[in-house]
Amino acid sequence: MRRSGRIAAVLWALGVAPALAQPAPPADVIDALLRQKAVDPDEPDTASNGSRVDPDPVLPTQPQPYVPPRPLLTEPVFIHETNKSPDGPPTAADQAYDSRLRASAAAVRGFQGPMEGAWTLSADGRALYALQLVDRGGFIDGSWRDLRRPGALEGSGYIDDVQRTAGDMTIRLTTGIVAVLRAADGRWTGKLTEGGRSETATLARRAP
Repeated sequence: MRRSGRIAAVLWALGVAPALAQPAPPADVIDALLRQKAVDPDEPDTASNGSRVDPDPVLPTQPQPYVPPRPLLTEPVFIHETNKSPDGPPTAADQAYDSRLRASAAAVRGFQGPMEGAWTLSADGRALYALQLVDRGGFIDGSWRDLRRPGALEGSGYIDDVQRTAGDMTIRLTTGIVAVLRAADGRWTGKLTEGGRSETATLARRAP
């Protein structure tokens, strides 16, 4: 018997058994499957059958305000039905838009002078000219229309010049037509010179 064999017999007799090689623990099958392919974050997801799977939609970071649906009209809305609206109640965006329009209109009115608007120039009780004046900080401009010649090609035009000195105002419509007026009781009175002839004239605001 070899020496190694005798040593083993002695150890066996003493009750000391040599340590046997332990088998390797079984591998984790699921872990092995998961490690077969590294997940690429830029690669689109695929289903088990290999087809493409769309990624989950990106949700908005801020909640969107609730907008009630517009009412479905089944019959026309008449003008006297003030409790109905064909477009439904105004939204917050509609109210903000209307508010901006009102603010813009108020700003425009703030630049308008007292002569802004429609006027009628009369002489001896006859309405002769309709004037549309624009007054911006005292600078007056506008247009005129001869009421005696409706539709005539030369029956309207732009005002050549408007000058104000103290309480007087001189309006030159075109060559040969000049009105020299003075403010009195909410209107202007004076003289109108037309074709070399002067008449008593009145400038009064015309109703819209």
